Amino acid sequence: MVEHDAFQELLDSDVDGLLDIPEKPKKVTSSDRLERAFLEIVEFRRTHGRLPSSTTREIAERKLGARLDGILADDNKIQALTHLDEFGLLDVPEAPGSIDELLEHDPLDLLGDETGIMDVSNLPVRKQRFETEEVARRRPAEDFAEFAPMFQQKHAELREGSSQLLPYPGLAHIVPGAFFVLNGVMLFVAEVGETEYKKSTVRENKRERLRCVFENGTESRMYRQSLGIRLADEDGQIVVLREQPEILTDDEVSGYIYVLRSLSTDPQISGIADLHKIGFSRGPVEARIKNADKSPTYLMAPVEVVATYRIYNARASALENLLHRVFADVRLDLTQVDKTGRDYDPSEWFVVPHNVIDQAIELIISGEIVHYTYDADMRRLVDRQNG
Repeated sequence: MVEHDAFQELLDSDVDGLLDIPEKPKKVTSSDRLERAFLEIVEFRRTHGRLPSSTTREIAERKLGARLDGILADDNKIQALTHLDEFGLLDVPEAPGSIDELLEHDPLDLLGDETGIMDVSNLPVRKQRFETEEVARRRPAEDFAEFAPMFQQKHAELREGSSQLLPYPGLAHIVPGAFFVLNGVMLFVAEVGETEYKKSTVRENKRERLRCVFENGTESRMYRQSLGIRLADEDGQIVVLREQPEILTDDEVSGYIYVLRSLSTDPQISGIADLHKIGFSRGPVEARIKNADKSPTYLMAPVEVVATYRIYNARASALENLLHRVFADVRLDLTQVDKTGRDYDPSEWFVVPHNVIDQAIELIISGEIVHYTYDADMRRLVDRQNG
């Protein structure tokens, strides 16, 4: 009893806590590390009022930008971090509502000439997990004979100096017709497939599978993002004409605006007069529509090309967006069901005569479209002031 009292007196006299048993430190989990990493991005957004860029020369900011890219590519991480996302960093951005919005929304400053966005020689390499070999496995390209002369031509251009190799500039430049060099092997982006949708508990992600043909006679069906990651992590390069380096900027790459007519035998489609799809493609339209009968985008039926418009030195994708706005009131209101049973609302079909589409494109190019609106009852473009 005496010993107990003496021990208690010793404890009571320890005003400095020297005899306290230190608390066992809490184990840091992977979830804790992920949240801390994301909170650094949130703090950057709070301090600077913008997202960190993964292409800037500032190494600290570039690391945060690359980290955000990795989070946005992983549905599980997005779900785990939603409760910390006070600025909506994990939300999918809405498509621009007009050509002005499209031009103004340039967070990476792709249109600038003095940012040095193409100079990545002094930046650290960003490592990310690649797509599984099973999905991205290469196979012999049966029609390689069609592509072989193209590779020979590009190598000839590189030897004579009319083309040059530049560091991989970013995901936006993986478009049909582009040439890249990955691990010393040249590849050609032959096709970009229809957008696929992967649902999660948080959102619906979009992705496109490519057809990449390699100069060694093989091809791959990897996703666009997977190729982008490999090019970024393995010092990939893009092949461009020396006298036209500006083609690296996605907004300046020409493309095709196309108008299609559906050959569907479905009465609710075939019975609609002047039903046209207005779309945008960076490569040949015929390659894009060859599997139209399997895609809800094309109303699950073959299509006929009514017209194509080659756009030079202009933002063809912005032109397409503006055409959609001009004819928004006559957009087809129809829900399709694809082969997997998933509902799909085709968004690029409009009930408008072909000659009116022609006129709208001319007015957009001339800049006069701002004075016109489409009158669905009169089936023509009318002057806003004169009606």
